[in-house]
Amino acid sequence: MPQDRTVSGLGPTLETDRLVLRPTQAEDFDAWADFAQDEAAMRHLGGVQPRTVAWRGFVSVAGAWVIQGFSMFSVIEKATGRWVGRLGPWKPEGWPGAEVGWGLASHAWKRGYAVEGAAAAMDWVFDELGWTEVVHCIGPANVASQMVAKRLGSRLLRLGRLPSPYDADELEIWGQSRDQWRQRRASTTGS
Repeated sequence: MPQDRTVSGLGPTLETDRLVLRPTQAEDFDAWADFAQDEAAMRHLGGVQPRTVAWRGFVSVAGAWVIQGFSMFSVIEKATGRWVGRLGPWKPEGWPGAEVGWGLASHAWKRGYAVEGAAAAMDWVFDELGWTEVVHCIGPANVASQMVAKRLGSRLLRLGRLPSPYDADELEIWGQSRDQWRQRRASTTGS
């Protein structure tokens, strides 16, 4: 079970075995901007973004902590202290559900960080925010994220679209209920 510490009233800091998940801070922007320029990492996240566009996404995620009381966390690798991505709760206006999503820099792939971090975020949204369902919005060609969703115990629920102006392509909406998540967690941890 991840540890939970509150940071300056914005939101919690969650710790897993290998990761620290905390609200976005100004010091994260250079790594975020590099992530936004990473063609492989951005392939299923709307494409490469110039630094000025990355800034808008960055402050949007940071501002959601103030406006909604939750947002995606910055993912910090404990072993190096390096920012490796962002993941967690996300629900902009018109979104197809209360999402726990993920996006990691390509240098952090194939280490299980997406599953480890998303599991901690799902524990938090179900336990602390009282969400009754979590979804993951995944493009049909994004096999890696489909595998993450499956490892989390999620299943394909329906097809859907993001709100305009991001609604050009149909997405797969994966997810599960709080009861399904808790049942699965209990069976995998033996409690």
